[in-house]
Amino acid sequence: MKILCIGDIVSRIGRDMLFKYVDDMKYQKGIDLVIANGENATHGRGLARNAYDELIRAGIDVITMGNHTWDAKEVVDIMRNEGNVIRPANYNKKCPGEGSIVFTAKNGVKVGVVNLIGRTYLDPADSPFDAAEREVAKLKKSTNIIIVDFHAEATSEKLAMAYFLDGKVSAVFGTHTHVQTADEVILPKGTGNITDLGMTGPQISILGRENNAIIKKFITGMPQKFEIANGKGQFCGCIFDIDEQSGLCTDIERIFIREK
Repeated sequence: MKILCIGDIVSRIGRDMLFKYVDDMKYQKGIDLVIANGENATHGRGLARNAYDELIRAGIDVITMGNHTWDAKEVVDIMRNEGNVIRPANYNKKCPGEGSIVFTAKNGVKVGVVNLIGRTYLDPADSPFDAAEREVAKLKKSTNIIIVDFHAEATSEKLAMAYFLDGKVSAVFGTHTHVQTADEVILPKGTGNITDLGMTGPQISILGRENNAIIKKFITGMPQKFEIANGKGQFCGCIFDIDEQSGLCTDIERIFIREK
């Protein structure tokens, strides 16, 4: 089966890019399931109801989150009522929501999805490695096909997670940095991996934000208001081809579309 994973969706431009490309990609590539990181979908911070509804209409099946999980208050009700939005599994167990899900794809195959967050240069969280072991063991009772979104800053931490889970899950992809890496690979024991999917959002920007204010912040060191950038968009993601019997990755295709 083929699973399309989409990197951090940023604001209106990012949501518009989904409507432009997801349905066609499903048809052209034979996609069975679509997973996207939606923590920046509402004006760059959080996931409010209107943005959630648009992501679903655009063809997203499962939505993962990250360090902006709680920036839109509506996300708690969304997680409780919709059942297809997950937050990092290594957040405190008292936090609302779940860190993993079993979702039935359009071909009838069950797929487990895990969301984790890194601890390097990010707010404190429990061990993502302990959480990964726990969630994967739980999902293995239902399916051999497991996809992991590791929302983390440091490349080394992301690679460590990928090799830690090699052979135990179908694919590990990184999110958070908004810059796509060109290192897609099938690891030695059969897990597909890419360090970061990149950003689906404003193309001419600094990580989705308007350039001038960020440049001024670096030059002066003074606080600035970071507005969402406008203009043309880009679409970043990856397609993992997974063997339904073994649950291992057989092929991987990186996607990077820049509007002209």
